[in-house]
Amino acid sequence: MELRLEEVIDKDQKARIARVILEDLPEWFGLPESMKEYVTESKEKPFIVAKVDDEAAGFIVLTETSPDCVEIYVMGVRKKYHRLGIGRKLNEQYEQLARENGYTYSQVKTVATGHYDTYDQTNQFYLTVGYKPLEIFPTLWDEWNPCQVYVKYLGE
Repeated sequence: MELRLEEVIDKDQKARIARVILEDLPEWFGLPESMKEYVTESKEKPFIVAKVDDEAAGFIVLTETSPDCVEIYVMGVRKKYHRLGIGRKLNEQYEQLARENGYTYSQVKTVATGHYDTYDQTNQFYLTVGYKPLEIFPTLWDEWNPCQVYVKYLGE
């Protein structure tokens, strides 16, 4: 398996990659309105793709939340590539790009642990790559999906 990570600039290519991968992940991205928003917004943001033998296997998108903090706007890895370290590699590339652009903190929002098994896996991933739980917002999205915010110090 040959893994390559690269930044994507072309907006149409970003949208195609995001759509194909998110459609493969309905357990996480099953709401059509949300998926459409992720695809549309990803076109305008820094976007990194992971390719396995020239197939888009995963992607991660950055968005600025303040002059010092960047957020993982959306991230996805095709199911057939889960548990192969691709998410970890995408996160490492994301953090490198964030540091190069002067950010000292990163955050990510996901559904709080204990509500859905798939999101429990997501939460475990973020903890494993060094994120720390900051706060839970019980109704930011809706009462069925309490928002867990994780943060990570990236360094000066």
